[in-house]
Amino acid sequence: MNTVFLLVMLVVTAGWITSAVTLRVQSLQRQADRAERRLALVLDHFGIEEPEPAGMDEVRALLGADRQIAAIKEYRRITGAGLVEAKQAVEALAVTERSDKS
Repeated sequence: MNTVFLLVMLVVTAGWITSAVTLRVQSLQRQADRAERRLALVLDHFGIEEPEPAGMDEVRALLGADRQIAAIKEYRRITGAGLVEAKQAVEALAVTERSDKS
């Protein structure tokens, strides 16, 4: 009986800790998102464009060779971006490259 009680308490405690950590992470993510939006507004106000990361020529070359997955991997390597962010950036770059060729 004591073992079952301890096991239940352990599971409940782990759930509570997980919930608390999740809420804190979500709060920090919201703060980071707000800071990014504010920074973007400041950059726009002063007409400052974010410089392109070094190594984008390789990403463009991979796109030109129709190797989108390799381009995404290279983008992630040079920027440290997550998979979704890298995929969106490379897809946007591909659209830009196609429109420039037209």
